[in-house]
Amino acid sequence: MEFSIAALLANFTDDKLVAPKALEKKLDCNDDDSIRSLQIALDALEKIGVLAKERGRYRRIQEEGVIEGKLRCSSKGFCFAIQDIEGADDIYIRESQLNNAWNGDRVLVRVTKEGSRRRSPEGEVKLILERSNPSVLARVKQADSSYRAVPLDDRLLFELALQENGIDLEQAIDQLVHVQVTRYPLGQHPPQGRIARILGGDSDAADVDIVCCKHDLPHEFPGSIQPAAKALPAKINKTEIKKRVDLRDLTTLTIKASAQDASDSLDDAITLERTEEDHWRLGIHIADVSYYVEPDSPIDREAQKRGVSVYLGDLVIPMLPAQLSGNLCAFLVGKDRLALSVLVTLNDDGEVLEYAIHPTVVQVDYQLSYDQAQAILERTEDAADADIEDFAPIFELLDDLATVSHALKEQRRKRGAFELNLPEKPLSSDDTDAPSKSLFTPKFHYDDEGALGAMVVTPSAQTHAMVAEFMLLANQLVAAHLQALGVPGIYRVHPTPDPEDVQELMKLAGSMGIDLHLGQENEVQPQDYQSFTQKFAESDAERVLTYLLLETLKPAFYSTTPKSHFGLAL
Repeated sequence: MEFSIAALLANFTDDKLVAPKALEKKLDCNDDDSIRSLQIALDALEKIGVLAKERGRYRRIQEEGVIEGKLRCSSKGFCFAIQDIEGADDIYIRESQLNNAWNGDRVLVRVTKEGSRRRSPEGEVKLILERSNPSVLARVKQADSSYRAVPLDDRLLFELALQENGIDLEQAIDQLVHVQVTRYPLGQHPPQGRIARILGGDSDAADVDIVCCKHDLPHEFPGSIQPAAKALPAKINKTEIKKRVDLRDLTTLTIKASAQDASDSLDDAITLERTEEDHWRLGIHIADVSYYVEPDSPIDREAQKRGVSVYLGDLVIPMLPAQLSGNLCAFLVGKDRLALSVLVTLNDDGEVLEYAIHPTVVQVDYQLSYDQAQAILERTEDAADADIEDFAPIFELLDDLATVSHALKEQRRKRGAFELNLPEKPLSSDDTDAPSKSLFTPKFHYDDEGALGAMVVTPSAQTHAMVAEFMLLANQLVAAHLQALGVPGIYRVHPTPDPEDVQELMKLAGSMGIDLHLGQENEVQPQDYQSFTQKFAESDAERVLTYLLLETLKPAFYSTTPKSHFGLAL
C-alpha cells in the first residue's frame, strides 16, 4: 500500500519509540515492496535528522525552528507555509527555497529568518510530507522532439515531460488533458506524467469532468472496499437493538430534495410528539455509521481520504460505498435503521427544556420531497398535483413541525441572529419538474483555496427553512454537549466583523439617508446586523445595501477550539 511521509510520521507521538513491525501494520505494508519502501523512508528520515534510531526502533526528533504547514503559492513563484495552529505566523518561502515542493503540498519548513512586526518569518522547505497534486489539468505542447504538459493552474510553476502510453500525443497538442504524475521532480530532473484522459478543447470539455480531474475526485472505490462493504451484515443484530432506545413506534419521516432524485442522501429523519406535560418532544435522527465502520478499517481509511460526499449536478461521488450510503445507512421506508438521535423537549415558545443524545433504532414511515411537504403546508387548490394524497395521515404532523420551527426561529431572532434578504432567481418556465416557488440563490464567500466562507441566508421554501432550523438546533446541542464533557470536537466558527468595515458601511448608508447605529460603541454585535437589515428593508436600495453588508462578514471556518458564531448569534 502506498503511504505518505505525513501518514508515516503521524505514528510518532510523545517521543515514544516505535518498532518497524508496528508501522508495517499501521500503514498496511503487507507485501515485500511496501515493506521495502517503508524501510527506505525510515532510513531517509533518519539521515536528514527527522527520526532517530535506537535499539532497532525509531522516535521523532523535535527540532527547534522547524514547523509543519501547507504551501500556498503565488503565480510569481514565492509561497507561504500556512501553519495549522490558529494565529501562527505564515512562513515566507522564496522560489529558490522550495526544493521542488508544489502549491498545496504539506511540508516541514526550517525557519531561516525571524519575522518582525511588518515582515513574515522566512524559511526553506526541509521535507515534503505529502504531495497534494497526484494529477493536474494541463495543455499539451510540443518541445522539440518531445511533448510536455503545461498545468492550467498558474501556481504550479513547472512542465511535465509526457511519457508514451498508447495515446497519440501529437493529436493531443493544445488539448485539455488530465495528467497523472508518475514522477515528481528529483534534483535537476523535471517531473514526468502520462495522459490519463483527453478532455478536449474549452468548448467541448465537460465541466463535471474538469472538476473531478482538477480535484482528483475518485469515481470508483478501490478494489478492497467493495468486498468489505458486501461483507457488512444486512440485518441488525437483536443484541444491538436491545442496547439502544427503540423509537420504531414513533411516526418518522424523512424529506429529500426531489421525489425522483435517487442520488439524494437519506441520512437524517425527524419525529415529533406531545409529552404528558404537554410539551413538544422533537427528535432529530442521524444515521449511525459507526456501527458498520470500525475505526481504522479499510472503509474508514477510504472515508478519511474522501472526507465528504461530493455533489456535482446529477453526479454523486460518495464518501461511503453504496452498500452503506444507499442502503444500510439510508433511512428507507419500512426498514429498521440505527441512528444517533438528539431528543429535545421544547415548550410552545421554542425554549429548550431538556435534551438527550441516544443511540437508537428507528423506522421511517414516510418519505416525501420538499415540494410535497410544501404543498401539504400550503393546502393549495393544486396541491393534488404534488401527489400528496398518500401523506394525509401526516398532514397534522407537518403542521406541528412548522409550528415548532417558527418558534425556534423566533428564539434565534430574540438572541440576535439575522438573515439577509438576497434576491431570488426563478427557474425557467419550461422546466416542467420545477416547483412553483422560485429558488434562492445566495451569495457565497470563498477564500483563495476555494473553500466556502460566510453565508447567512434564509431559504425561500418554508420546508427548507423548517428542516434547516431543526439541524441547527441539533448541531448547537451536540456542540454544547461536547464542550461540557471536555470531548474534542470540530466547530464551525464565524468571526465578528471588523468595526472599521462596519463603520464604512454605516457612513455610506448615512449618505443615503439611512441612519445606522451600533448598540455598543466600537463593538459589533449580531443584533446590530439584525437592526441594519430591518432598516434596509424600508429602503429602495435594500439589495445594494444587503450585498455591501454581506461584504463585511468574515469567512467562516472549522476549528477544534469552540468560539463564537456571529451569524447565528452564538
